[in-house]
Amino acid sequence: MSKDIVFIADSLDNARRFKQVLSGMDVSVFAGSSAQARKLLQANPLCDLVILEARGDVGAQTAMIEDALSEEGTASLLVIIDQADLANFRLPVQTKADFVVSDATDEECATRVRQLLWPGNESSRSDFIAIDTMTVNLATYQVKVSGNPLDLTYLEYALLAFLITHPGRTYSRDTLLRRVWGFDYYGGSRTVDVHVRRVRAKLGPELAQHLETVRGVGYLWS
Repeated sequence: MSKDIVFIADSLDNARRFKQVLSGMDVSVFAGSSAQARKLLQANPLCDLVILEARGDVGAQTAMIEDALSEEGTASLLVIIDQADLANFRLPVQTKADFVVSDATDEECATRVRQLLWPGNESSRSDFIAIDTMTVNLATYQVKVSGNPLDLTYLEYALLAFLITHPGRTYSRDTLLRRVWGFDYYGGSRTVDVHVRRVRAKLGPELAQHLETVRGVGYLWS
């Protein structure tokens, strides 16, 4: 299930790092500086997670966000904090919260985010694939392009998912029928061509360039 995140930070380092961390997740991100925090929260009262880069008066910053969340909704809170501020840091008690130190690895940051957004979900970072403007959630069968859900039939999704998870390899139409449609499918191999055309049309011209036709053989995701 797609989630909405409000990201509040003043440093470019954390902004860039979390942009990378979140790029492979099924999320929409609304970002701004600490000066824009209240405005962002008011504009997104039903967000699922707030990520706050806390610097300076960490306690006051965290308390302000906690108060806003208790008024506006039920979002969780992830605080990014410097190692030097840990000694006096206290997690909020009125909202579900966690923290990560500013020099944590991308993998740890991603784990903290997933635990707050999808508690108990077995999906992992490997379930998400980001290609240009497209995000594919292999665990929930969802595809988004530029943040907008793509309306794919199951077979269109299955064909796309198979090709993008096997990039750089050409598959014949018969092989795709066996791997995607199943061994009990008795239709003609031209149905693959029809589905490829539909997938390309829905992806748009830029992403469709990845789905290449190899003449006399079949199809390739490059």
